[in-house]
Amino acid sequence: MANIHDVARRAGVSATTAKRAIRDPDKLAPDTLARVRDAIDALHYEPDQVASALRSGHTTTVGLIIGSIVEPFFAELTRAIVHDVRTRGYSVVIADNEYRSDLEAAHLHTLGGNRVSGLILRSAYDSGNLPYLERMRARGVAIVEVDYFVPGSPLSHVLLDNAGAVHAGVAHLVAHGHRRIAALGSFHRTLNPDERVQTFPRALAEQGIPLPDAYVRAVSPTAWDAYSLTLDLMRVDDPPTALFSITGSMAGGAYRALRQLGLRVPEDVSLLSFDDYAWMELVTPGIDSLAQPVEAMGRAAVRLLFEQMRQGSDAPVERLRFPAELIVRGSVAAPSR
Repeated sequence: MANIHDVARRAGVSATTAKRAIRDPDKLAPDTLARVRDAIDALHYEPDQVASALRSGHTTTVGLIIGSIVEPFFAELTRAIVHDVRTRGYSVVIADNEYRSDLEAAHLHTLGGNRVSGLILRSAYDSGNLPYLERMRARGVAIVEVDYFVPGSPLSHVLLDNAGAVHAGVAHLVAHGHRRIAALGSFHRTLNPDERVQTFPRALAEQGIPLPDAYVRAVSPTAWDAYSLTLDLMRVDDPPTALFSITGSMAGGAYRALRQLGLRVPEDVSLLSFDDYAWMELVTPGIDSLAQPVEAMGRAAVRLLFEQMRQGSDAPVERLRFPAELIVRGSVAAPSR
């Protein structure tokens, strides 16, 4: 089996340069990096990650814990992160916590035991794992939260400007004459403490619009719960004339429920959603959405992570917010008489 010295001899470089091509490829000249990679391919060289971890305390591996592996937002985010990490010579181990603190804890212990160099994390709701994350960071593991952060977290994070997007969405609905507006979900400490559901009642109040108790229901952010909630909301005495979905998958559940009830969008009820999923362009009319710049958010998370890995404890804590883009397709219209 070829070793790093064999690779160096074939590429005509020192062993140190060959190692740098694997660990810090951005620090090499393009032609040198190409020669080393050609040698690696020709010799079928595979770095001994276990031996490397024993020497350095960390591997050239980054952990990625997302919220849900079936959520299209996280699929797009994962693709952006994995692509950017791989161009830096690192590999990615992926897991999902299903928004649950217990699953997250198990993944954190596994990743910590495998000596990952960095971690990008979509923290679980009601996460009690912050002390363990701080211990990982004290051992030199770089950590960045994405999409959600634990209240009081000292970690860097990359998020959407959720409050700004909710205010923009409510204003969009109000501009079309809606005053009976329901969000798909309300604040709950463990089911959904997301900023979007926390902001929604305030955004309504600032527009002078009441939020009936019948519209307030805490559910988990899944398509199934959104489907059930929509059925219930449209059967109350004064049903909403507009629904505001806090995720794209929840919008799919709501749309299914509206079709089952024989209600048309937007003639009978308007629908506005976060995220910009492919199906939203395939229905007629298309779904108005607040699109997240997912690829840019993923790249930003990787940049922060590798800056931490280079600077260690000297790296500043950064908290980045990205704006949403309102895409209008016709699913929001004036309420019917």
